[in-house]
Amino acid sequence: MTAISEEPHDGAADGGRRPQGAGVEDRLGVFLRLSSELSVPITARFAYRSNDPYAVHVVFDMGLGEPVSWVFARELLTAGMDGPVGEGDVLVWPVHERAVCCLSLAPRDGHALVEMPAGALAGWLKRTRRLVPIGSEENFLDVEALSQHLLYGTGPDG
Repeated sequence: MTAISEEPHDGAADGGRRPQGAGVEDRLGVFLRLSSELSVPITARFAYRSNDPYAVHVVFDMGLGEPVSWVFARELLTAGMDGPVGEGDVLVWPVHERAVCCLSLAPRDGHALVEMPAGALAGWLKRTRRLVPIGSEENFLDVEALSQHLLYGTGPDG
């Protein structure tokens, strides 16, 4: 299920910026790798918003208790489709012969290895690039709202 909430946009009146509410969401079936022989299917909700143009928000729902949320750079996922990238808590790399992209997540209290279908992930990333082209992210930042958030703790939308 893909949800794209793009509003009409001519790129002139607003300096090429899309509305803050524009975004791309998709639920992907991914696999949580438990060992070299065993993995379990889980659901991951990938979300991207034009008013947070560098970040990808992913919520993993294993159906047991609270879902687990991660935020990391769209650039990391994009580069990880072609070769190993990342350091620290988040690593991404392709396994071309199995048509998957691996995502290693290392919070303070554990480690998770998630395998994502490369074709579905590539399609989702393509939709994010249609919304905010690579290299134009800074044009979509609302510096005033970000300043208000940092100074006064208000939400990103006001």
